[in-house]
Amino acid sequence: MRVLAAMSGGVDSAVAAARAVEAGHDVVGVHLALSRAGGTLRAGSRGCCTIEDAMDARRAADKLGIPFYVWDFSERFRDDVIEDFVSEYRAGRTPNPCMRCNEKIKFAALLERALELGFDAVCTGHYATLVETPGGRELHRASDAAKDQSYVLGVLTAAQLAHTYFPLGSTPSKAVVRAEAEERGLSVAQKPDSHDICFIPDGDTRGWLADRVGAEQGEILDRSGAVVGRHEGAHAFTVGQRRGLQLGVPAPDGKPRFVLEVRPVNNTVVVGPKEALACAEISGDRFTWAGRAPEATEFGCHVQIRAHADPVPAIAVLEDGVLTVRPDEPFDGVAPGQTAVLYDGTRVIGQFTIARTVSAVPAEV
Repeated sequence: MRVLAAMSGGVDSAVAAARAVEAGHDVVGVHLALSRAGGTLRAGSRGCCTIEDAMDARRAADKLGIPFYVWDFSERFRDDVIEDFVSEYRAGRTPNPCMRCNEKIKFAALLERALELGFDAVCTGHYATLVETPGGRELHRASDAAKDQSYVLGVLTAAQLAHTYFPLGSTPSKAVVRAEAEERGLSVAQKPDSHDICFIPDGDTRGWLADRVGAEQGEILDRSGAVVGRHEGAHAFTVGQRRGLQLGVPAPDGKPRFVLEVRPVNNTVVVGPKEALACAEISGDRFTWAGRAPEATEFGCHVQIRAHADPVPAIAVLEDGVLTVRPDEPFDGVAPGQTAVLYDGTRVIGQFTIARTVSAVPAEV
């Protein structure tokens, strides 16, 4: 195949590109420039997509003997990831920018350009497995459960999966990847993994959002509607948050209270007991299927609501364009804006953005 290897500058994408070369494919490396302004993306090893990462990616491509290019995707990244992140917080939701980057940049904008240029597939260092079946290509979990990234790839559609390539999916552990990088003489062999939001340079998400959303004082309410405190901006709170609430009125039972809801329309935050975070139902209308769509409108599955959360058995129902999931046991602390990924065993069925949640605990508790 003609393969376009997306090289982030990390060890995973470097080894993925190396394996593509070793498999006999015609490989070209590309690094995505996601900002035109210096200092607006993280520096050093804490983030990703930095100038240092571009240089690391180039050195890896040189070592592998493959052509290498840097493509400017800064406008698409600003519009589809950064602006989406801000608008979601402004609406009181909790977005996942890495999920949106995979959906809009790496497997939409990048894949679209790759196909236009005659490439057969985009190769990345994600830990996930592709399985060929009579019904089409399926997306499955990686062999290494600790590194599995099928959750953040749940946004991929059947058309996109047909042109993806994940050489690391069957790798038993990250240690194997690092050892392979050492053997190949790749300078990124021991480079730390990235964890932070790349477009927030100093890691201060609350301050970064305040500059863009605006910090306006508002009330913190309990579930009865009584005022128990004040805040400096609703955008700074997420469902399930316990610390930093600065409540002026203690709970009657003396127990800690947690953020249950963020209401941007009236700039209020609702808090309550930990038990009230239990969620009996989630739903949304922004959904996609990773491969073939379910044949039935009601089906059993497992649902994962965070990248590292345990999957929960549930029943999913598709009705009137809305996908609703009812777990066997309540979810804990689900926020609108999060992504729910549905699984059948190791296979990814699809995903949806959570728009509505239903508490498992009555409001009077």
